[in-house]
Amino acid sequence: MSDIESKGEKTVSGADPEVSSETPRSYSAFTTTEKWCVVAMVAYAAWFSTLSSFIYFPAVHLLSEELSVSVDKINLTITSYLAVATIAPTLVGDAADVLGRRPVYMVTLSLYVVANIAIALSRSYSALLGLRVLQALAISGTFSVAYGVITDISSPAERGSFVSAVAFAVTIAPSLGPILGGGLSYAAGWAWIFWFLSIAAGLCLIAMIFLLPETSRNIVGNGSIMPPKHLRLPIPNIMRHCKGDDRVAQHKPRLPNPLMSLTILIRKDNAVIILGCGLLYVVYTCINASLSVLFIDIYDLNQWQAGLIYLPFGFGGMVSTFFSGSLLNKAYRQARVKRGLSTDKVVGDDLDDFPIEKARLNVIWIPMVITTCSVVAFGWVLHYHQHIAIPLSLQFIAGLCMQLDFSIYNTLLMDKNHRTPAAAQASTNVVRCTLAAIAVSFLQDIIDGWGIGWTFTFMGGLCLIVIGIFLVDYKRGMRWRQNSVATI
Repeated sequence: MSDIESKGEKTVSGADPEVSSETPRSYSAFTTTEKWCVVAMVAYAAWFSTLSSFIYFPAVHLLSEELSVSVDKINLTITSYLAVATIAPTLVGDAADVLGRRPVYMVTLSLYVVANIAIALSRSYSALLGLRVLQALAISGTFSVAYGVITDISSPAERGSFVSAVAFAVTIAPSLGPILGGGLSYAAGWAWIFWFLSIAAGLCLIAMIFLLPETSRNIVGNGSIMPPKHLRLPIPNIMRHCKGDDRVAQHKPRLPNPLMSLTILIRKDNAVIILGCGLLYVVYTCINASLSVLFIDIYDLNQWQAGLIYLPFGFGGMVSTFFSGSLLNKAYRQARVKRGLSTDKVVGDDLDDFPIEKARLNVIWIPMVITTCSVVAFGWVLHYHQHIAIPLSLQFIAGLCMQLDFSIYNTLLMDKNHRTPAAAQASTNVVRCTLAAIAVSFLQDIIDGWGIGWTFTFMGGLCLIVIGIFLVDYKRGMRWRQNSVATI
């Protein structure tokens, strides 16, 4: 007899509250305040996956000079980061769904801190290239795990607000990251970029060790089941909703399957929207990767000023997060009311027989059209060397609308794959980072060959393709999704 059984504790297998009659009906046992605390921590961790790229961009010219290599070689460190970020989330996503959220965060953040310290101490191009790979391997999966945590603790009716909160943390990187990167490299040298990242990530790791409860529904259900000892917080009674020790999860995890994320792509409805997001991310990445080089060449900016030019793009993204959550929640409620269905924030709603594609994508069309127009206009304004205030204003508009597009997409992807949300987000990274890595590797050649205006016109064309792809899912997504579920 096990130790747990000998103490008279009740073990619980199959912790999902949706299938256990003994588990309370509420979707999550966590209070609203506790949910926001959890979301704040996972958003902080997800911030580093984006910050690691954007804090680096302003230092491209400086690294090229100090390491005596070409800009193309420094761009290779960006490409390698994106390439590894393609693979790493497939390892992390399913592991978080199977082993739990806490252990995955502990391991990834620890490796990330070590990688940043090593980069700060390195002084060769080969070391920079190799350690950037380790940095990407460690941190790129936290983005997908964050959305898994949101799915754990929030019902579909309230999910939009929490997605926006994570989006806020992620999109602050395009504004704050380059300013930090430009300021640190200008004042103290490029190595301090990575000292800063190691210190900030270390604080995040400490906070999660002591304050982040295990939320995986495969282990703790809606939070009312006691996790195994190795998944518990070191301080008892913090965010604890178990009734004593009478309900302990009997967790026997399988080995994580890195291919789980790839199997998600087999579903037509997933493949369509993930491809659309991937193409939109290509545009997003190319704009940010080219900003410092283009503005330094056209407007003769220094390193500090090159960091500031990212501010409007990131600030636009931050502004969108203040209303995207309420927009998504309102559209969801209206879609259910239109079909004579109730909306239950406490218990949650059954999404398998609900056209969630129409509820979410119904609000994406106007932002996508504005995104397309602003990207094309941005390119031609730079092409003709117009006053710097004009491209900065267009950056703000593009940043606002593109982040709204991504928030809508991420919420839809979680709703479609609410049983394996972290693996679903990992599958997005596979596609979007592959496409972005390829695009960035050829970006400077395309700009040199086509010119700035036509390069961004091409990116606007990609945005139009994305609109068409999302329209296909709007029309056929529910049918494809139900057919896939029926064959399982």
